Amino acid sequence: MAIGSFNGRNHQTPMADMNVVPLVDVMLVLLVIFIVTAPLLTHSVKIDLPKASSSANITRAEHIEFGIREGGELHWNGDRLTPADLGPRFAAAAKLQPQPELHIRADRNARYESVALVMSAAARAGLTRIGFVTDPTAAP
Repeated sequence: MAIGSFNGRNHQTPMADMNVVPLVDVMLVLLVIFIVTAPLLTHSVKIDLPKASSSANITRAEHIEFGIREGGELHWNGDRLTPADLGPRFAAAAKLQPQPELHIRADRNARYESVALVMSAAARAGLTRIGFVTDPTAAP
């Protein structure tokens, strides 16, 4: 492979080979750096850290079982109440710490209006944890 030729008759095409010599030089320098620094990484400094033991503080919030019957009857943990009693009961429950969960159990044929009334009264009072309890075994 003649790079420079004094022969003017032979017109050669440009060389298309990649020059890898600089790449090899850089790789050898990096290899030497890693060989020198690798033993330094194996030395560790011993530190006496304090030992802490902790356990999760699990506080289960109370829950309110709220039932809505087909005829619109409302039940708070088994006690029957009227729609006028919803506001004060929910307000008192919202002030408790941790805030209780409201579990709504509605009959299959209960009116949506009754469920919406209970949910809006709970939200106005400040209860944020509202859920529905269903029976997955009951077929429609």
